[in-house]
Amino acid sequence: MADEKVTTMGFMQDNAMMTAIRDTYIAFSERREALGLLNPGTVDNVAREVQKDVFLKNYMFTGLRADLTKPFSISPVFHVSHAFAMGSQEGLPPYTFATLYGTPKVFLQGNMDNEGQFSGRANYRWTDALITKTNAQISPGPGQAMFQVDNDYTGKDFTASLKALNPSILEGGLTGIYITSYLQSVTPSLAVGLEMMWQRAAVNTGPETAVSYVAKYKGSDWIASAQLQAQGAISTSYWRRLTEKVEVGADLNLQFQPGMGGRGGLMGSGLRKEGTTTLGAKYDFRQSTFRAQVDSTGRLSCLLEKRVLPYVQLSFAGELDQFKVGIPAFL
Repeated sequence: MADEKVTTMGFMQDNAMMTAIRDTYIAFSERREALGLLNPGTVDNVAREVQKDVFLKNYMFTGLRADLTKPFSISPVFHVSHAFAMGSQEGLPPYTFATLYGTPKVFLQGNMDNEGQFSGRANYRWTDALITKTNAQISPGPGQAMFQVDNDYTGKDFTASLKALNPSILEGGLTGIYITSYLQSVTPSLAVGLEMMWQRAAVNTGPETAVSYVAKYKGSDWIASAQLQAQGAISTSYWRRLTEKVEVGADLNLQFQPGMGGRGGLMGSGLRKEGTTTLGAKYDFRQSTFRAQVDSTGRLSCLLEKRVLPYVQLSFAGELDQFKVGIPAFL
């Protein structure tokens, strides 16, 4: 029996087909290594420099807001905070208690507001390349709970991700939203990838699928990205660092949807085209940061963050559309 196993292994290693496959893989790996490719990031963050660094989407607010944070430990990181809001049009609760704990492998964060709504995040890094991220929200009202789990594998020149939103098999079948994505560097500057989605709301409904394609090109001081979605949407972004303290960004979103009337469509229907362009800039002062953006609908937004003391930061936000203004303080 042992001789038969040795003979089988020898055949697998010595036959011409396996040798050709092994040599091809080794040659491909050597060429791939010689290109000096870097990790391109994730599909979710393909336009991070514009959407999260320059634009104001994650920073705008209305009303008055104050955050009081008390650190207890640096290693591991542990602190608690109290957030107060008044007159907010974004639906911020009047009071929120939050706590955060972090080590090189574990990250935990939880928030509880005065209405009993809880949200929490838990990340665990299995290896330097593999990390699992979970996000949960629980509300007092029925049907408002949410659970999400992400798994990201970061290779030397690629990133693969698997995401599940409200996964369940309790109804006798698989339900929820499942998204897998892959982004690969093909040159030191260019990365391409795709994202596939499968979703089913209930077992008595059929599943829906969609595929999106992404590309990202990185220059010496600029980054351009594009995404083609299955629903007929095209998103492009451009980011550039003008100086050490100044960054600018542009974003274009085009929607192509079936509409009534027009030419070239089936049974007299055509495509309804909608688009929005947004331009933004970010300027870093010595102790403050100023952001501004304007879009093609005529909405102008500005944000100034000023650190007045080592543990005190003030932020002023304004939006010229229906003229909304907010002032928070962070301690």
